[in-house]
Amino acid sequence: MMGALTGLKVLDLTRVLAGPYCTMILADLGADVIKVEAPGGSDETRAWGPPFQNGVSAYYLCANRNKRSITVNLKTEEGREIIRTLAKEADVLIHNFKTGSMENWSLDYDSLKHMNPRLVYCSITGFGETGPYRHLPGYDYIIQGMSGLMSITGSEESGPMKIGVAMVDILTGLYSAISIEAALLEREKSGEGQKIDMSLMDTAVSSLANVASNYLMSGTIPRRLGNDHPNIVPYSKFKARDGEMIIAVGNNRQFATLCEVMGISEIAADERFHTNEARVKNKQELTDILESRLQGKPIQEWLELFSQHNIPCGPIATMDQVFNHPQVIARDMVAHMDHPEAGEIKLVGSPIKLSRTKTKIERHPPIAGEHTAEILQQAGYSQEEIEHLKEKNIIQIYQEAFSL
Repeated sequence: MMGALTGLKVLDLTRVLAGPYCTMILADLGADVIKVEAPGGSDETRAWGPPFQNGVSAYYLCANRNKRSITVNLKTEEGREIIRTLAKEADVLIHNFKTGSMENWSLDYDSLKHMNPRLVYCSITGFGETGPYRHLPGYDYIIQGMSGLMSITGSEESGPMKIGVAMVDILTGLYSAISIEAALLEREKSGEGQKIDMSLMDTAVSSLANVASNYLMSGTIPRRLGNDHPNIVPYSKFKARDGEMIIAVGNNRQFATLCEVMGISEIAADERFHTNEARVKNKQELTDILESRLQGKPIQEWLELFSQHNIPCGPIATMDQVFNHPQVIARDMVAHMDHPEAGEIKLVGSPIKLSRTKTKIERHPPIAGEHTAEILQQAGYSQEEIEHLKEKNIIQIYQEAFSL
């Protein structure tokens, strides 16, 4: 079965998370993604752990499946010429080197578009390629702080908190995939590629969504709300008899039903709570009333009762509960495959569900240089040329990768 992007070739010069996550999405959709690293493997996540499985990092595995690997020394002109050769036949080139690096190597968009006018070229940097911060490196944690995300995450007691995963990297990977696919679609009409300038900072600011809109309208600097919502009540974490659960009531009808199910129907008509605006103003009073009532039953009983009446609610699951959940299992969100070094591995499945051109997980996250010889042969290099490049330490080939 063909994937939605089968036939597209992607040259991936990214590392860590934002770029590799983007190219993994493209690879899951059928694109031929060629992951480029320095000899020995220069993606830092290969060494990030524990946990490791037979020396293979779980972090690296999470964003690099379905790709082929070539190792090239970009500090040499012969190595850079390999990239130019591959770029001539590529549909997409993506990198996350600091601003100016690709220009210094003559691997920038203006240099490559002359040899391949259909090339879609995506740059991912911390702050973008314009503006006073364009030359600074970008790190998810720092961008979470600078963008305002941390200022609204956590509670007044905890102080600023980062999100539990590198969410800015993930969102930048998603925005990059969307941008690349949009440019490829436009190319069908114009016949020309174009450059995409992606920034972690831009992405993080964009992700502020309604909180940013609230500030831009009111001028009021938002405070940290912990698990509460700035515009909706009750929409938070609440204590039941045996732990905590989430109730997310978004309108007056749902609130009236909640009150009826909890046996406090009179609360829905109370002027302090009868509209969402009133509930926002009197949030603590309402929370105290709800939590006092919630103490009467364990979480599971409340969840079943609320669900029967279509009241939005849910548990706060731990990782073992998540990956043993029947819905997660039914949606194929855990994939099993063999890795030549790690052995059997488990990966998070793709959330993209297409009816005809389904996503596939067919290739294990590659060992550095695992496909170097294969990729060069397909690009027209002779065996003698490949041996020459190997002897000069410009490339690393498959057998070397396994002997490291």
